[in-house]
Amino acid sequence: MEWREHITVDPNVCHGQACIAGTRVMVSVILDNLAAGLTPAEIAESYPSVSPDAVKAVLHYAADLAKERIVPLGA
Repeated sequence: MEWREHITVDPNVCHGQACIAGTRVMVSVILDNLAAGLTPAEIAESYPSVSPDAVKAVLHYAADLAKERIVPLGA
């Protein structure tokens, strides 16, 4: 999956936060919903402009971001 087809960053939309392409639904909102236990289908139902594929793209985007830097975990 190529997440770049589903996620955009535009300084004029949502203050430059990553959003689902063609919407003002921020990636962070989708991630919050996933973390709360909603399925991609449930999220797509709540946000009709967001496809289940776009929700999956958010996970790929987050995985790529996690590879970019190391965050130390406190012991």
